[in-house]
Amino acid sequence: MSIYFDDFKAKAGKGLRKLMWVVLAGLLLFSGGYYFYRTYTKSEGTRTGTLFKISKKGYMFKTYEGQLLLAGSALMTDESTWNFSAKNAAVYQQLQQFEGKMVKCYYEEKVDAFPWQGDTDYIVTGAEAVAE
Repeated sequence: MSIYFDDFKAKAGKGLRKLMWVVLAGLLLFSGGYYFYRTYTKSEGTRTGTLFKISKKGYMFKTYEGQLLLAGSALMTDESTWNFSAKNAAVYQQLQQFEGKMVKCYYEEKVDAFPWQGDTDYIVTGAEAVAE
């Protein structure tokens, strides 16, 4: 009787190890796919306007957030302002120099940015002053 039980234990152990490897491989594939999906750039472009806010904020993840009053807008409404996140500290410092001025922002729109990338899906990668 114990011979059959030992044989069953050995087969069950091999099956459990195989199942754990399959689950681990599936988890790695899912994680890689999820990361790729969340960081995929669905559009790139530029937006021009007056930079009226740039700040570093956040509770757990400190991100660089800004707002742009889009060019051609007379009134400041939700439709005429553009909220964005700066990619890193270098872009943030570059944008600080242009606060209150006309600026052209180069951005990437992510499908669904991670919290440490910013509050918005629009990630500004660079900026330059625009002559008014």
